[in-house]
This record gives sequence, structure tokens and C-alpha cells, in this order.
Amino acid sequence: GLDAAPKRIEVFDNSHIQGAEPVGAMIVAGPEGFIKSQYRKFNMRSAAGAEGDDFGMMREMLTRRYTRLLKEEAEGQATRSDEIPLRPDLILIDGGQGQVSSALAVLADLGIHGLPLVGIAKGEDRDAGREHFYIPGKSPFMLDSKDPVLYYVQRLRDEAHRFAIGGHRARRSK
Repeated sequence: GLDAAPKRIEVFDNSHIQGAEPVGAMIVAGPEGFIKSQYRKFNMRSAAGAEGDDFGMMREMLTRRYTRLLKEEAEGQATRSDEIPLRPDLILIDGGQGQVSSALAVLADLGIHGLPLVGIAKGEDRDAGREHFYIPGKSPFMLDSKDPVLYYVQRLRDEAHRFAIGGHRARRSK
């Protein structure tokens, strides 16, 4: 449903074990693939992380990310040197309706409107291929298990998950 192919997709996930050493992660993808130089980790500072509150961690991570985006835009930094825009054309959230609602609340509080947002929740038994998609204002839906878009979105989500878990493991080992 996007007007054009996205030039910047930001994907968010978080990782913790019962609230211990919580880490949030953002990965970025563009037309040429993953843009690893723009990946970011967020060590959770709020009580939400210590409590294992996924919704609270998502709120903290998105607040920090998009507050910084607004600051960079105000300073006239509309694009990076590689011409990838700072403002995403699509936001993917690893999670369902609760995470999407948290993300929408953060964006509304910051005065950011019109950014397409999609939540991706694994289906029953956490089987790949049974993901449910949550778009604000629409009923949850699934894509056909052979749909190339599903494979692409799974790859994005899995990369965010890998990056979040790696950050969490590194933090735990310290």
C-alpha cells in the first residue's frame, strides 16, 4: 500500500531474559540491502527494561530514535552522505497490536504523522510463514506462505532479531 518503493526501512526489536540486561535494536535496509553502518543498539535505561516490559522498552527505544531524528532534521541534516534519507519510508516493529499501539503513541507524542508502520507477529507455535501483520486502522492479516514479500519481511525481522540478541549477549557477557 505504499506510494513508492521504500528507500529506508527501519526495523525494531528488543531482547532480554526476564528483564536482565535489556537491549533494543534498530536495523536499516534500503534498496541495496542492509545498511549496517546505520544500525543502532539501545541499552534500556527505564524501569520498563528491568521489568521485562516489551511495550515500555519499545516506547523508550522509539522515543530516543525519533527524538534524535527530529533534532537532526532541525539541524538541516536531511540525508546522510550516501543519500539515504534519515526519515524512514516504512517502520517495521517485531510484535503485534500492543507494540504497534505503543509505537503509534510515541510518534503522536512527538508530532510525527504519516509514517507507515507495520507490526509483525509470529503465528501459532512461532512458526515462520504464519506471521500476522498489524497495520493501524486495518484488521490483522497474513500473507501467502510463498509470497516473496513475506520472505523479504521475514529476512528484515530476523536480521533485527539477530542484531538485538547479539547486543544482549554482549551486554550480558560484560
